[in-house]
Amino acid sequence: MSSGRDYKAETDSELVAQYKRSGDLAVFGELYNRYMSLVFGVCLKYLKDRDDSKDAVMQIFEKLVVSLREHEVLNFKSWLYTTARNHCLMHLRSKKGKNFQEISPGLMESDAAMHLEDEPETEVNILKLEKCIELLGEEQKQCVKLFYIQQKSYKDIILITGFEDSKVKSYIQNGKRNLKICMERND
Repeated sequence: MSSGRDYKAETDSELVAQYKRSGDLAVFGELYNRYMSLVFGVCLKYLKDRDDSKDAVMQIFEKLVVSLREHEVLNFKSWLYTTARNHCLMHLRSKKGKNFQEISPGLMESDAAMHLEDEPETEVNILKLEKCIELLGEEQKQCVKLFYIQQKSYKDIILITGFEDSKVKSYIQNGKRNLKICMERND
């Protein structure tokens, strides 16, 4: 379907619109290649492992081939960043408690970083965020989870919840502000 065109001169928004219309993977590939290093950097920041990060970049690519056509994306770069971050956070959450790596007795005694009380900062922040989300009002909690965690568009949230457009925007905006306040208070 690709015509071998050079897409480099086109904006992200133009490429998103074109990909949504055509489903042409060459268009999506150009869009994704622009930000592949950003996605890798986000993954490396959260996963702290080069191989896991490379795997995550590919998993995110495969996921976005479908989800980009389903969502209304106004700013591709920030949407991609959020999607990558959420993918990594979900990966970390799913691995929690499932690390049964054999540890040598010598390492156990010598490496203070391996002790349980030294949880990685990212893990602590995830737990704080989860607690703060639970403290939100029911409408804010529902909208924030749908928008940020499940990556639903405003239209999808309106359909799922039955809330008015202005209410959905308000719940998300106020929920985000309340989460920020809660996270800062618990630092």
